This record gives sequence, structure tokens and C-alpha cells, in this order.
Amino acid sequence: MARILNWLWVWALIGLSAVSIANADDRPNLLFVVADDQAEWVMGCSGYKEAKTPNMDRLSREGVRLTNCFTPTPVCSPSRVAILTSRYGTEVGIYDWLNPNKEPLHGLDPATVAWPRILSAAGYRTGLVGKWHLGLQEQFQPDKFGYQYFMGFLPGGVTPQNPELTIDGEKRTVTGFVVDLLVDDALDFLRKEPGRPFALSVHFREPHSPYTPLPESEAQWSATVDPKVPNPDFPRLNIAKVKQLTKDYLGSVAAIDRNLGRMLDELDRLKLNNNTLVIYTSDHGYNIGQHGVLHKGNGSWILTENPPATEHIPSGLRPNMFDTSLRVPALIRWPKRIPPGKTIDRTITHLDWLPTILSATGTNLPANTKIHGQSILPLISGQGPLDRSDDLYAEFSVQHTMRSDMRSYRTKRWKLMQDFLNPGRDELYDLQADPEETTNLGNSERQDAQDAYKQLAQLIRAKMAELHDPFLK
Repeated sequence: MARILNWLWVWALIGLSAVSIANADDRPNLLFVVADDQAEWVMGCSGYKEAKTPNMDRLSREGVRLTNCFTPTPVCSPSRVAILTSRYGTEVGIYDWLNPNKEPLHGLDPATVAWPRILSAAGYRTGLVGKWHLGLQEQFQPDKFGYQYFMGFLPGGVTPQNPELTIDGEKRTVTGFVVDLLVDDALDFLRKEPGRPFALSVHFREPHSPYTPLPESEAQWSATVDPKVPNPDFPRLNIAKVKQLTKDYLGSVAAIDRNLGRMLDELDRLKLNNNTLVIYTSDHGYNIGQHGVLHKGNGSWILTENPPATEHIPSGLRPNMFDTSLRVPALIRWPKRIPPGKTIDRTITHLDWLPTILSATGTNLPANTKIHGQSILPLISGQGPLDRSDDLYAEFSVQHTMRSDMRSYRTKRWKLMQDFLNPGRDELYDLQADPEETTNLGNSERQDAQDAYKQLAQLIRAKMAELHDPFLK
């Protein structure tokens, strides 16, 4: 049945495509690069001096940097749902990362509209190199969503060195570092079929933990780094552990950056850079010591002594929706259409990638398709404003290692996080006075805080109702 649905989609989309394949030379190529667990703060262009990211910085100089780009869910699988489909994870039944030990038969419904399928039907050569993490079974694999080519890994991760990768449909253990092996394959993809537009997704494993072992060049460099601790006065922060993990994490990010440079250089060599839309982002943000937390929305404490456990949350764990977990790097370059060197602080999310890609490639969304994003192409190309507010709604129902049903609503001024499973965990922050989210005003007597709490709580419930969120109580 799934195979029949896919062919029906293909024929429908061929009819809906706004672009004739005969005009393929006029359409842009797409290189969509997604890191795994990279925070927005860990780039030179975002002000982190210890980072070794000359190629990310190059994209920032030659294109646009979005300083307020967020994921709707701060964990792998649902964030990738948003990137691919412009839908929230709760809408498609993917609430947390897909755990093969608990849900081996679960995945993203192949009938869900996804941008690779639309581009494939419009004549693009499509490929995915790297991480998938939206289902292991055949009916959930990348080819069912429009990727004509796949090399990488279906589950959430592989070892940094000598990984097991799916190549030509078969699992093989390959010698080398996965960060380099993926880009070796991506370069081969770029060189094929000149004259036909391509849409290539490169989904890195890095800088997901474990960060090491690292390629030799990054291992030697990171050993010399003395990283700053983001908030050394946080009570009981394990500063020694923060510093060591940050050194290794920076090395892993540097390995991505070196390989990003290889792809950018190949676009130059092939004379494709002018009409190739390059997007660089991450599935979600990350913490190494910020707020006393390690990892993302399903984080753990990085302290010398942990707070006591509660009914659903063990003592070592810290579910959260801090900006550091939600905010992602977002760098966009398309010399033919986008002026260089612009920094934009409007609120953008992963939900916006699908409509932006369709707008850039001149392809249409199938009729009656529900999405939540909006094309940001007019904004980043300087042709018009983004006609919406800067509000952000985010969600995360943690299913593994702990339980927490978090929902958040963020405006330019205020941010409220509520936990519908664990009473007493609500957090309200005044982002204007406290952008680092250090002082929880959830129980404040300030009238403005109380008013903001009430308003944002209503907005959270309204959004949950709109999405038919099964966790609404």
C-alpha cells in the first residue's frame, strides 16, 4: 500500500510542478546540511572565539545568518520531522527520538508530504548522505520520501570511527571517520550528472556524543584549546568536566567545518556556487554547562551533586526547553539571489524550510496540504518583510529515560515553559531583562510576570488544541 501511495504522489506532483524540466538549468541546486546536536553558540560568527569554524563563518559572510532560528522540538527525530515536512512531531505521532529498542516498528508515515519527494517529482536529482532517524523498516526509509539516493545510517547514531553504514542498500563496516566518509560520498554525488539540478541533504553524525575519537587534525587542535566556562558560578557546576567535554565538542564541530569547506570548495570547482542554495543548520541546540545542563531538551545535570529525583524524573536528569536547547545555527547562501553579509534576528523555525525550499526551486505544495511554516526567501533576499509575529511555540514529550510533557510559548519579551505531567516545573522568563534565562518568574508577585504567565498559558493551550495534541489536559 505504501508503495502505491508513493507512486500516486509522484504522478500528482509531476502535474503540480510549476517548473518545466526543460528549464532545469535555470533552477537552483540545493545543498542542505544538518549537524546533529550543534548549538548556535559554538561558531566563530556567533561570537564564540574558541570555535574553529572558518567555513561556517564564510557562509555567514557570503550569505545570511539567522540569529533566532529554532527547532520546534529539542531532540532528534521530531526536529527532523519539522525539517522535512513543516509539521510538528505530535501531529505525526513522533514525540521523542525513535528508540529502536522500544519502538522498532515506528516511523514517519510515508504518505506525509515531504520536500524531497516534491523536488524529485519536479525533475531534481535527490540524495541523502548521513543520518535518517525517522524509521528503520523498509516502509519508512528515505526512498519513500523522495530521496533517489541514500548512503548513511538509518538509526540515531553510529560510532565516530569505522562506522556501519548502509551503502547500495546493504550494511557495511567502513574504515575511517564517519564525518569524512560521508563527505567523500557527498562529493561524488555533486560531480554526477552535470546540467541536472540536484537537491542533496548531508546529515552529519557530529557533534553528537560521544565526541571522540576525532580525526587527527581535530584531535591535535582541540587538545590545545582552553575553553571558557559559560556560567562558572552556577551552583555545584562540575567545571573540570565542562571544560573537558567542551574541548572534545569543539573538536567535533571543527571536523564538520573542515568537511563543510570541502563541499563549498567543490561547488566552486564545479562552478556551481552561484546558483546553489546552501543551508547549514542543526537538528536542535545543545548545552555544555549552560544552566548546569549537559545535552539538549532531554538533558542531564553536569554538577558535582544532583538535585533529588521526582516521580518521573531521576535525580541526574534535567528536561528543559531553554533557548540553548531550542536555538540552532542557520546559515544560508545563494549568491544569485541573496545579498551577502546580512544578519537577521526575526524568529525562524525548522517549519519554514519546506516552504522556503519550494519557493526557491519554483515548485508547488500539493493542494490541501497542511503545513505550519512560511517561506523566508523574501526576507533573506531583501525583497520583502516576514508578515507574521516573532512568537515561537515548542513542544517535547520526553518518552525515554524520564517522562515530561513540556510545552513552551516564546515572544520577544516573555517565555513560558509548562510541564503537563510534572506539576511545579513551570518556568517563566523575562527575555528582555534576562536573556540567559537565569531567573524563573513562574511564582513571581510582579504583576507584569503574572499577566504574561496567564496570557502565554492560554496561548499554549490554544496551540495544543489546534494541533489536537494528545497530551492536552
